[in-house]
Order: sequence, then structure tokens, then C-alpha cells
Amino acid sequence: MCVALPGVVKLIKDDKYAVVDFHGNEVEAAYGLVNIKPGDSVLVHAGCVIQVVSKSEAQEMEELFAELADI
Repeated sequence: MCVALPGVVKLIKDDKYAVVDFHGNEVEAAYGLVNIKPGDSVLVHAGCVIQVVSKSEAQEMEELFAELADI
């Protein structure tokens, strides 16, 4: 099973990569599949931004992942 994690776009580096923040852990992710801007909540899988999500969707996903971690 593969899981896409929600993060927040901090910086667009160039035409291919953005810096995405996962609770203080910043990583580069390719973003050619969707249009993004700084501040967007996005799903990242295998180093690629695959979807823009609302802030509430991202928060709900993070809460679900936290519940799973407690099991």
C-alpha cells in the first residue's frame, strides 16, 4: 500500500521543483503534474506533488494518520 502525505508548499524553486514542509521537515518535490503556489496544501507521493487539497482535508488526513500511529 502506498500513502500520499499532506504538506504545505513553502517555495517554488524552478519550473520542476518546490519545497514542501511536513511539520518542519522540508523536502523538494516535483510539481509538473498540478499547478501549485506557496501556501497550498498538497499531497506528495514518491517525491511528486500529485494533488492540491483544502486545508481542512489536509488536517483531517493528518488526524487520521495520528490515530493510525497510536494503534
